[in-house]
Amino acid sequence: MSHPDLNLLVTLDVLLSEGSVARAARRLRLSPSAMSRQLARLRATTGDPLLVRAGRGLVLTPRALELSERIGDLVEEVEAVLRPADRLDLDQLVRTFTLRSSDGFVENFGPALIAKVAAEAPGVRLRFVPKLDKDSTPLRDGSVDLETGVVGGSQGPEVRTQALFKDRFVGVVRVGHELCRGEITPARYAAGRHILVARHRFDKGPIDDALERLGLEREIAATVGGFSPALALARNSDMVATVPERHTGNLRAGLFSFFLPIPIPEITVSMLWHPRLDADPAHRWLRECVRVTCVKPPSGSRAG
Repeated sequence: MSHPDLNLLVTLDVLLSEGSVARAARRLRLSPSAMSRQLARLRATTGDPLLVRAGRGLVLTPRALELSERIGDLVEEVEAVLRPADRLDLDQLVRTFTLRSSDGFVENFGPALIAKVAAEAPGVRLRFVPKLDKDSTPLRDGSVDLETGVVGGSQGPEVRTQALFKDRFVGVVRVGHELCRGEITPARYAAGRHILVARHRFDKGPIDDALERLGLEREIAATVGGFSPALALARNSDMVATVPERHTGNLRAGLFSFFLPIPIPEITVSMLWHPRLDADPAHRWLRECVRVTCVKPPSGSRAG
């Protein structure tokens, strides 16, 4: 079964509204002969003459009159499907977005982000899920709408990214710890019992590499899977946690934070999404909400 040429819908709409081959040709910027060929194709497709001569003009057949009542709305609907999305109505938007991020991001930026979203689009809900790895599958299959974190080599090549902020690592101990007093040298820092944050890898990282270049080595007393448990251990022991400064601003409240005495590269925290959502107006609005929320450092994000 052959499929009709849907481009003929626009031609039919103009022909029926004008009731004249010549006027329809001018409106569609076609020659009269080209317009006549289009009319012939429409007659063959519909099985009806559509326009017949009556004196010096043309009149619509009963079939054409029937179609004229439907074709305008149909063409308008087709054009609406093909044109860019209309302006987003945030007051009417009802949607749940799933965000995958670390515990530090949720606890530090989550409250401000939720407040901003609620103020602009009351019908939108945010669902936060833990980020256990950097696999891009949840973005690809649509189970996650947006992700935050450090971009690594394991992300899919098609994933879109936008940098949010740079972060540096700071040391954290309980108030009253010996590192709260005096100058914190590389040797004093390394001498402490440390908490390592690692989800899958338990080998050395940039901190250990920097200490090794100075002939120093730290003792890893405990390994945890996130910043929140690392800081909870530091709060209730004499162990040292090393965490990103901005990512853990609220989590470090009531603790003593200090700048590391060794050079450690900053990290860039970004948001990531799948390209199928790139042009979605609601998703673009969400990304802007996240970006604006991350511009202002959360409270408690200064070491000291």
